[in-house]
Amino acid sequence: MKKVISICFILFFGVAEISAQKDSIHIEARLSSDKRILDVKQKLVYYNNSEKDLNTVKLLNWVSAYNKRGTSLVYRKLEDRNSDLHFAKKEEWGKILSLDIRTPDNQPVSVSNITDENLFLPLDTIIKPGESIRLQLQYQIQLPDKKFTGYGTSDKSIALKYFFIVPDHFDPDNISKRSYYDIEESVSFHTFWNVNFDIPANYHIESNLPKIRMNAFGGYLNSDPEFFISQDEYPSIKVNTGDINTEIQFGYILKPEEKQNLEFYLPLQLKFIKERIGSLPGKLFISDKFRGKEDFFGNNDISFWKFRFRLFTEAEKTDLDYFGIMAKKILDESIIADKQHHHWFKNGLKSYLEIQYLKKFYGNTKLLGSLPETKIFGVRPLKLLYASKIKLVDRYGLAYQYIMSQNLDQKIDEKFTVLSNFNDMAISSFETGSLFDYSADKMGYENFNFLLKDYIARSSDKQIDPHDFLKELSEKDRNTRYLPEFFSQKNRINFKLKRFRKEGDSLNIRIVKNTDNAIPVKLQTETTEKEVKQYWIETGENERSQTFSVPASDINKITLNDDYIFPESKYRDNFLYAKGLFSNTKKIKLKLIKDIPNPEFNEIYISPRIRFNNTYDKLLLGINLKNQSFFDQKFLYSFTPMYSSGTGKMTGTGAISYSFLPAESMIRSLTLGVSGSYFHYDYDLAYRKASIFSSINFRKNPRSTVSRGIGLSYNYFERDLSPLMISNNDYSKYNLWSVGYSYTDNQMIHEKSLSVSTQWMEDFNKVTAEGFYRWEFAPKQKLSLRLFAGYFLRNQTRNNTFNYGISRVSNYSFSYTLLGESATSGILSQQFILADGGFKSFIPGSVNQWITSVNVDSSVWKIFHVYADAGVYKNKNTSTQFIWDSGIKVRLIPDFLEIYFPVQSSLGFEPSFKDYAKRIRYTLVLNLNSIINAARRGWY
Repeated sequence: MKKVISICFILFFGVAEISAQKDSIHIEARLSSDKRILDVKQKLVYYNNSEKDLNTVKLLNWVSAYNKRGTSLVYRKLEDRNSDLHFAKKEEWGKILSLDIRTPDNQPVSVSNITDENLFLPLDTIIKPGESIRLQLQYQIQLPDKKFTGYGTSDKSIALKYFFIVPDHFDPDNISKRSYYDIEESVSFHTFWNVNFDIPANYHIESNLPKIRMNAFGGYLNSDPEFFISQDEYPSIKVNTGDINTEIQFGYILKPEEKQNLEFYLPLQLKFIKERIGSLPGKLFISDKFRGKEDFFGNNDISFWKFRFRLFTEAEKTDLDYFGIMAKKILDESIIADKQHHHWFKNGLKSYLEIQYLKKFYGNTKLLGSLPETKIFGVRPLKLLYASKIKLVDRYGLAYQYIMSQNLDQKIDEKFTVLSNFNDMAISSFETGSLFDYSADKMGYENFNFLLKDYIARSSDKQIDPHDFLKELSEKDRNTRYLPEFFSQKNRINFKLKRFRKEGDSLNIRIVKNTDNAIPVKLQTETTEKEVKQYWIETGENERSQTFSVPASDINKITLNDDYIFPESKYRDNFLYAKGLFSNTKKIKLKLIKDIPNPEFNEIYISPRIRFNNTYDKLLLGINLKNQSFFDQKFLYSFTPMYSSGTGKMTGTGAISYSFLPAESMIRSLTLGVSGSYFHYDYDLAYRKASIFSSINFRKNPRSTVSRGIGLSYNYFERDLSPLMISNNDYSKYNLWSVGYSYTDNQMIHEKSLSVSTQWMEDFNKVTAEGFYRWEFAPKQKLSLRLFAGYFLRNQTRNNTFNYGISRVSNYSFSYTLLGESATSGILSQQFILADGGFKSFIPGSVNQWITSVNVDSSVWKIFHVYADAGVYKNKNTSTQFIWDSGIKVRLIPDFLEIYFPVQSSLGFEPSFKDYAKRIRYTLVLNLNSIINAARRGWY
């Protein structure tokens, strides 16, 4: 047998060297009985495919990314809100245990540090372009736990990918270091492989390489090899119909119904894909990880409590999921592209194929599937939503609109490692796919597909630059010449239906665009009988306004780029009515439920509001009118008139704001606004507040957890005063100016924030600084530290209204969400707000000169924490005071509902006090936006 293996090895390398200077790797790998250690003997032939002489060879040793804290892989996982690898035990790490590298004449090659992800091997002999070097490696790998990335070892199975030491093909000059980010980038393309495994008894192994014999694989790959070892034999499906002969191997168990559906759909899917890209591999290997990454986003059932709501049938879900999986896998096997810089090409082609598939087979299917048909108490409330009428294929344009409306979108050709997870889908995939589909629609799908097939065929077995495809596309159709520039910058392209004018039997329609590029636009007219006609308008270079004539013929509605087919900055100005009261404008629609915006209408959302304000206003009943949908808008208004059952008067709030969202600027958003409110803060005592405000949020990398901003506001207050307050010369009217800077870093392990502000009015001026740090020292175990300092530069106030609080805050600006504004006793008075001094014990008094305090909190066991506060403060004409407290905190809902039980403080041993129940404090945060922002961390 050894002789046979040797002969195969010689033949293998002989063929490899003849075949266009492709690298060759031969591996003998033995897996230990505990499935933790992999012993490897490896021989490789490495060609210098650069244009420079090489005196160093760089090898990728990416298993070292699992070796310690602080690697790029660990940091990326933390960005995705996953701390498993950061807190991993040493026996769960992956690393090289030993490494020996030799030349064919058995001379050792020195390696400075085998724990580096990049191994630089100095050579005695220079490798000239086209020449090769042979190396022999012997090393031992400790496999990482599979839970970190989906690759590694577990009790049930072992998945091997990116663990073998290989040359870096994307850096032929061997200069820069590359790190493993778990982004499924290509590494070992353009390579012949021969891999023999020695695995424990009763285990089976599968691979994307052709199987030569039992536990042995060999062949040429344009992608990286994958090996899946398990006690279970996993299924495969062979598709052999017409000119298709492909085997699909699965690295996981298929349910009987799923396999039956796949046997029906896979032939249809492969045929559809082949017709558009030209060829199919003979074998496809689908790992569980690949399935989870490339399946169809948004078709899963919705589970709520004990209820489950189905969007699509199991057959439809299988079809939708696996079409995208098959499309991306085939593209990965057919195209060699640098994922770091050219991720958008294969991602965009996948979305392009999906769009075509949906148009053909799911043209009338809705985004929410059958969910709107769900009855609740005999009615179908979701039928009222515009979302229930949106087509499934519209999801590509909607995803881009959603992220763009927050100014968190990124350039299409941004480096993949700095794309946020949502932009990976919405920009790299969906926006690019929409542009390909838009171009194909304009030039003809057959022409586009022919060009694509020809390009893929000519690019076989070599690394591509997708910009060459864009160049060929522009040569075929000059209307696509805008694409390279479009891909290289954040875009805010907008087409607008300015107006129309009827002249005789024609409608002269004026179209305006905000770019000098010659981008075609699709115009659609619809008659009262729903007869639709479509026109392609080729806009001119450096011409921002154009008039287009169409036959009048009873036209009722005019539309540009319907169904979100082109990634515009807004669609609200793409609709005009040609008849009736709303001629040359849009209709107004009142809606009851917050919804995806319908760009065809000016929508006003009307919803009931119920609030409770202690015993002052008692039950507040009102109605809110606003224009804010699920998508952020630049111009927002919200008015909420409310009836106070406690006073019998009308109260309420109102606000108007406008945000500037520059695409390319150090500023992400600049918001200007005005607001006003009228409520009661005590028995029969009302306050009126009017504000002018502005805020600046600075630009950031969407993957970054850092946010920075500046806020400026002016607030005017009027308060009704009681006779006692009048006698105490309290403030009935006052003006407050505030300026502040905030810095927040919400990363998982080391969360920190800093804010500095100043506030002033005619009687005082104070400066405040607050720093916060929270360290997760073990999984879900945290230590937090807060530092606070406040100082009055000038204080000539008449009372303690504007003082710093020690254990209670003075809500003179009505900015804190207090359940009882003026409560001094009862359960509402025990609400705790972490502000000013931040003491949990009821230490009496306030501060009118300066205060510094430190608040410490640490996990002990599960939801139980201990806390301690200490501080120093000084009031006018008194000596400096030192105060402290300590106790136990119970985190029922972290950061939203927490209860404090004081133990020891400057007041004494508090549990011994008779009124101890009244000394217990609690926090209650009823801010839905805070909950949503916390939930979406790691996406963008």
